[in-house]
Amino acid sequence: MEELLLQGMVIGSVKLSVEEHLALVKDYVPKITNWSLCDCFCCSLKFTQKNREVVWDFLKPYLASQDEFELRFGVVMLLDFFVTEEWIDKVLDILFALDSEDYYAQMGIAWAISVCAAKFFDKTYKKLSSCSLPPVILKKSIQKSCESFRLTKEQKVLLRRLVKS
Repeated sequence: MEELLLQGMVIGSVKLSVEEHLALVKDYVPKITNWSLCDCFCCSLKFTQKNREVVWDFLKPYLASQDEFELRFGVVMLLDFFVTEEWIDKVLDILFALDSEDYYAQMGIAWAISVCAAKFFDKTYKKLSSCSLPPVILKKSIQKSCESFRLTKEQKVLLRRLVKS
């Protein structure tokens, strides 16, 4: 576990071209077998900040994957690097189209939606109000959002009403 964690961090910190980075990422992703490896790896991929367009295209197959940790990888990359003014609409469209029976993929989706709610509440709330998310993901998204210190009490009340309705 520790060796894989270190390998992922080195991939994220080494100075390479975006193409070289993505080749290493592609080789590493199949080694992800738990949430810790996934989340630590994703946050180390800082080269994404200067290469969002290229990385966005690279992530598409992962966001369509049926593999639990490939999907979580794609989702965590979105929440780490794409919850921005420029990308929020695309991110929300993708997140609200996802479904998985796998626990860690579901939790990644819910976590990403809660990050979107914290940064772009109105847009996220609108999607949550009119979405057809699987109930488990909807409930967990709202729970994670309500646990956040970044939302107001009023925003949390609005979210909780969505679960009761």
